[in-house]
Amino acid sequence: MSTPFDPNNPLHGVTLEMVLRKVVDRHGWNEMADQIPIRCFMFDPTIKSSLTFLRKTPWARKRLEDWYVYDAIRDHSTS
Repeated sequence: MSTPFDPNNPLHGVTLEMVLRKVVDRHGWNEMADQIPIRCFMFDPTIKSSLTFLRKTPWARKRLEDWYVYDAIRDHSTS
């Protein structure tokens, strides 16, 4: 059973990897480590290590997704 399309959900159809790459591209690892102080963002950060941690740690994933949604809403309201 697939989920129906939801135009009001900025995370619909977006993978965790896409979220992570977008936030890294926009803010960089240093700012990410300041906002979400986890080791995989602070010490030798990579997409792979971060994805592994985020998939196992719901609170960290939620904070990253919330940040992504905040950026998406802010971008939409300024355009």
